[in-house]
Amino acid sequence: MNKSKILLLLVLAAAIGAFYSLDVQQYLTRDFFQPLYSDNPRLTIGIFFLVYVAVTGLSLPGAAILTLIGGAIFGLGTGFLIISFASTIGATLAFLFSRTLLRDWVQKNFSDYMDTINKGVRKDGAFYLATLRLMRSLGSNSPQLAANYSRANLIPRSLLRGSSFPAVPFFVINLVMGLTPIRVWTFYWVSQLGMLPGTVVYVNAGAQLGQVEELSVSGILTPELIGSFVLLALFPWLARSGLELLRRRRIYKPFSKPAHFDNNLTVIGAGAAGLVSSYIAAAVKAKVSLIEKHKMGGDCLNTGCVPSKALLRSAKMAHYMGRAGEFGLENVKADVNFEAVMERVQAVIRKVEPHDSVERYTGLGVDCVTGTARVLSPWEVEVDGQGITSKNLIIASGGRPYVPPLPGLDRVTWYTSDTIWEIREKPGTLLVIGGGPIGCELTQAFTRLGVHVVQVDHGTRLLHREDPDVSEQVQAQFTDDGVDLRLKHEARSFHAEDDRQWLEAGVEGEKVEIEFDAVLFATGRQANTGNMGLETLGLELTERGTLQVNDFMQTRFPNIYACGDVAGPYQFTHVAAHQAWYAAVNALFGRFKKFRVDYSVIPWCTFTDPEVARVGLNETEAQDQGIEYEVTKYGIDDLDRAIADEEARGFVKVLTRPGKDKILGVTIVGYHAGELITEYISAMKHGLGLNKILGTIHIYPTLSESNKYAAGEWKRAHAPQKVLEWVKRYHSWMRH
Repeated sequence: MNKSKILLLLVLAAAIGAFYSLDVQQYLTRDFFQPLYSDNPRLTIGIFFLVYVAVTGLSLPGAAILTLIGGAIFGLGTGFLIISFASTIGATLAFLFSRTLLRDWVQKNFSDYMDTINKGVRKDGAFYLATLRLMRSLGSNSPQLAANYSRANLIPRSLLRGSSFPAVPFFVINLVMGLTPIRVWTFYWVSQLGMLPGTVVYVNAGAQLGQVEELSVSGILTPELIGSFVLLALFPWLARSGLELLRRRRIYKPFSKPAHFDNNLTVIGAGAAGLVSSYIAAAVKAKVSLIEKHKMGGDCLNTGCVPSKALLRSAKMAHYMGRAGEFGLENVKADVNFEAVMERVQAVIRKVEPHDSVERYTGLGVDCVTGTARVLSPWEVEVDGQGITSKNLIIASGGRPYVPPLPGLDRVTWYTSDTIWEIREKPGTLLVIGGGPIGCELTQAFTRLGVHVVQVDHGTRLLHREDPDVSEQVQAQFTDDGVDLRLKHEARSFHAEDDRQWLEAGVEGEKVEIEFDAVLFATGRQANTGNMGLETLGLELTERGTLQVNDFMQTRFPNIYACGDVAGPYQFTHVAAHQAWYAAVNALFGRFKKFRVDYSVIPWCTFTDPEVARVGLNETEAQDQGIEYEVTKYGIDDLDRAIADEEARGFVKVLTRPGKDKILGVTIVGYHAGELITEYISAMKHGLGLNKILGTIHIYPTLSESNKYAAGEWKRAHAPQKVLEWVKRYHSWMRH
């Protein structure tokens, strides 16, 4: 640090020290300034101006008090001019102090973090600063300003007890902006303009209070003072509305808004999210169009949930026949007709199709449009040359499987979870790349249908998002089923020769080759954001490639919403439907009331055998987040119904607050885990603890009793031992 910076730091430290050591705050009252103003108005204005600049420039407490005093002594007009310029000059001084002393050090030591801020400030620094200046007046209600009124000797504290006023801290803005590359002049004039609305409101409040002659309820409740307080209460709403209006004008400026709209809502994509949002719109009698370029129902119906569960069901039947001896059945044999199984999958899809069909949704009042949608503006979509204007848009274009661009891919036979349903001839060896839910479900299904499956994953265990004990259960079953499991294998490239195909993989620094007949990629999914014209609107993407949305499912354009896989963060059908409700309701009725999407209780299930169902935290996540917890575990192998059904395996694991029955998360591994976890989903949603589950009657013998027994395990571990010891003594005494 050079000499000039050291000198400046010493001067600032001395000034701040003097402020506190001399208790300068005791002079920041109306009683101190009022007599001075009566004797010498000009001198008082000068002193007041300098004091205000000093307090603001040094980021000291007292600016709010001085604002009220200025209004009370000088009145609205003069007080506003003095405080507007004094506050801006003081803020600029604080800005310069921060820039001189701290900017170089912060930029050097936090360059990665500051790079993003610097880019934003260089591009839209003035707008961001104006937003911050307005937002400083939008804080939550606080008794702090009430205390300021009393400390300024404007109103007795007794009359303000229980009142609340908006707090107005803004010194942090001055210091933080000094660390950025924004120009000094830009900072000054934006601050001057941005603080004008708040300055007027608060100076007016002080001016009205300064006219109070009798410090009593009757003296205070004058029309002028009531009006001032009403304005004070309305200002946050007015400022927020004004800020939103400015933001809208800024982002919509490049586009021409239609004078009339064809629709209230237009939805792009007829998967789970699109179907639900268009259904809701039609139900409330809005004019809605649903655009789909491929098949109604999206991937869930055609290539995801429905076909995979149909395949798993056939695989389970084949597996049960192989276990017939466990049930006392002899001479049971099943020959798997692979082609017939795959045709059955298609038959199931056809049976479900009417639920999501064009005919059904047309009957509900939805205008179903087939074709490729392209967004032309925030209000217009083009479908194969036909334009549709709409007050609001919902993008529900879903996602697609991600296929890593491995060398040699074009030389081998490969499938994804979207295309595997085309297969009719059973492959000799199916290579599955991926150890997540999709990869595990399809691996087990094809294995049980007689296909030799080699499952490859770069991780140390399957289902890496679940706890290790969950992975152990699934992996043990896969081994029993005959899966050739290759963990810690990093897929590198493919090569083929004649009719033979190989994967080259890396295993702890060594090269391994795996021969196969077909490869199935289950390496995750990516959002469908391309080829729709979204780049014209400049819609932001997250790091995962999904559309950036706020808590109301809005993109940067308030009338454009996104939901489902294209929005994330959870890519489940039930979450897509959940988000769709918020998107549709906010789009249609947001001017009256907007709803924040609720992710507090999100369940999911991997439909392997055993099933893996979860809601809330598991141990791994709790540890990563530093959340304290207790674990209660009940083994389903001890459950009567599970024993009778020859499904005595798995467990229920519940995480709770230490010493409390509040549920943080539940993982169930076992037969019908996806059904069993519903009780815990409801409990978490409605704030019910394990004591409530224990006190609920469960039918005997059912699998759901496992939930009650898990709650019983928790209760046993938290039994009041001292009380029980006295009860034991009581019973002993009663026997004599």
